[in-house]
Amino acid sequence: MKIVRWVSVILGIVPVSSALMAADGPRLMPKSCQSKTPLIGVALPNTTNPYYVAMRQGFIDGAKELGFQVNVQIANDDNEAQLGQVQGFIQQGICALALNGVKSGPAAAEAAAAYKAGIPVFTVNVIVSEKDLAAQHAEIVDYVGADNFAGGKQIGEQVLKDYGPDAKLVIGIVTEPNEIPTVQRSNGFKSVFSGNPNVKVVQEVNGLVKPDVSLQKTTEMLQAHPDINLIWADTGPAAQGALRAVKSLNANAKVYGFAISEYPIEALYPAAAAQEPYEYAKITLKQIRDYLDGKDVPKQVLRPLKIITHGKPAPGEVG
Repeated sequence: MKIVRWVSVILGIVPVSSALMAADGPRLMPKSCQSKTPLIGVALPNTTNPYYVAMRQGFIDGAKELGFQVNVQIANDDNEAQLGQVQGFIQQGICALALNGVKSGPAAAEAAAAYKAGIPVFTVNVIVSEKDLAAQHAEIVDYVGADNFAGGKQIGEQVLKDYGPDAKLVIGIVTEPNEIPTVQRSNGFKSVFSGNPNVKVVQEVNGLVKPDVSLQKTTEMLQAHPDINLIWADTGPAAQGALRAVKSLNANAKVYGFAISEYPIEALYPAAAAQEPYEYAKITLKQIRDYLDGKDVPKQVLRPLKIITHGKPAPGEVG
């Protein structure tokens, strides 16, 4: 019988099977961890997205509070560059790696490089592919991020609240199909409409989590399907690009999605789910501190999302 442990997280309880808990074997503990101020390597995809600007600051501030040093490296959305940065961390002799991979699949190689060098790996936001991680014979200690499926589901429920259960909806989706968190968000959103004969999804496009690409792809989607009356955008940059496309075409569609940084809710953008990457960074560092102190560390910490239906996200609340 599978044993289930319950891991308490702030504002929620997340059930995690014992198979997903941190290994009971010897902990990876590089000699550098014995320093009074251990050095943590932090690998982030970019700082063009406000999400990662907030996360970077969370790592900097959290390190000061917990007695760490941090070396934050930015990959500019290049998987090979991020792998090189992780290899640089290994040469530098970091105590632990905090990894927000550029992509879920390639991030497994980055996690494996650190793991095989005896460095514990803590992941945040972008989930590393379990299949690719297993193929690399590597493990991670911990993942911190949003409860993405729940966030997508909450926005889907908000759509039904706004339109009514019998509304006829023709939906277009702006996503990133190669990322596990965005797939989870869209699956959560679509689950609300499962079996509803009044709702159909006519197209999904890849906005690459970039406003300009999302603008182009949404424009093309709306031109191909002018009957679309609702767009689901599962990242802030996707929502930003989709909203620009709707306005430029004067389309008969509203955009629901993850939050555009500090952008107010309006008639064409009625609801958004906001994450708190600044807090995710600080939680990740707290997990590292607990691990170094010999405490039990859960394999997964999922944070609830803030659903915004009026006003605008606070600084640091982004999609």
